[in-house]
Amino acid sequence: MNVVFTCGGTAGHINPAISVAKLLLSRKPETKILFVGADGGMEEKLVPREGFALKTLKISNYQRKLTPKCIWHNVVTLKNLRSSLRKADRIIRDFRPDVIVGTGGYASYPMLKQGAKRGIPTAVHEANAMPGLTTRMVADNASRIMVCFPESREYYKHPERVSVVGMPVREEFLYTKRDEARARLKLDGRPLVVSAWGSLGAREMNHLITDFMALECKNGCPWHHVHATGSFGWTWMPDYVREHGVDLKAHPDIDLREYIFNMPELMAAADLIITRAGASTLNEIQAAGTPCIIIPSPNVTDNHQEKNARVLERRGAAMVLREQDLTAEQLYTAAENLLNDNARRAAMTEALHGMAVVDSAERICQTILELGR
Repeated sequence: MNVVFTCGGTAGHINPAISVAKLLLSRKPETKILFVGADGGMEEKLVPREGFALKTLKISNYQRKLTPKCIWHNVVTLKNLRSSLRKADRIIRDFRPDVIVGTGGYASYPMLKQGAKRGIPTAVHEANAMPGLTTRMVADNASRIMVCFPESREYYKHPERVSVVGMPVREEFLYTKRDEARARLKLDGRPLVVSAWGSLGAREMNHLITDFMALECKNGCPWHHVHATGSFGWTWMPDYVREHGVDLKAHPDIDLREYIFNMPELMAAADLIITRAGASTLNEIQAAGTPCIIIPSPNVTDNHQEKNARVLERRGAAMVLREQDLTAEQLYTAAENLLNDNARRAAMTEALHGMAVVDSAERICQTILELGR
């Protein structure tokens, strides 16, 4: 069987595809796998590192503003799209895929579009609660639409083609034990709070978390706090927190990092995580069962992060606060109240575990095998 995985843009699109591709090879070692992504995308680093072949298409995004610059950008995007569709045809002719699987990003559109046009079984995985632009463009002709939340079915014209598969996450998020993680981290009996705004960070939220840290210092650091600044935040935030009265040397319980490499361990040990509502992040939180305060980014297409977060909130699995309305004092009070409410945090953990799809990669793999028949 020949399978194309097409994705790009962010690790949240690429890593799930890699996880499923590995599982598929373990089930069917004779399977030939090809990844198709975008020129210059993160996939050019991530995919070859895992030993998979990669072909790329020239892809650019769509701008919604009507300024002359954005209009010209969209003209170039249409030109790139035409050439990418032609190249997708050549890839299909040469590789002869039995199934084409898209896991997100503009880069997945040409292969899914041309594959469906030629009668090749196609499957699209939508990580967000509400379908993004690429998914909306291919959903009507896709053989199978794979979603993370049952609530997402209502957004599709053919609900009979929709299956709830969750999103693959690293096994460490599922199986790392709290007591063992806290012992490795050498934590005392105080709670652990983890906060992060994504790999790049968010300037305004890093400003707010600085004031949050100042309140921690003022109140004698009642908990341990690990915060990831993101790559952009790391260039200025250490100086910024010092200028705003947060002496990290005098308060070692506040741990400022550029990036959290041991997130499964920290999530297992944490009593609370404060973060964004990206699909990958929420699925990791569900797997770990870590009580959470979610602050959706207001700067995303279709406000999809808030829609993701509200799904968890409706099930009692998260507290959701809007960035536009938030102060450091309000966030500190919310965190303090939640840390003091053991019953609510236990209910959150139960709700999160109830939402987690622990065999997500297996479900997606089985979908591919069914389509390949």
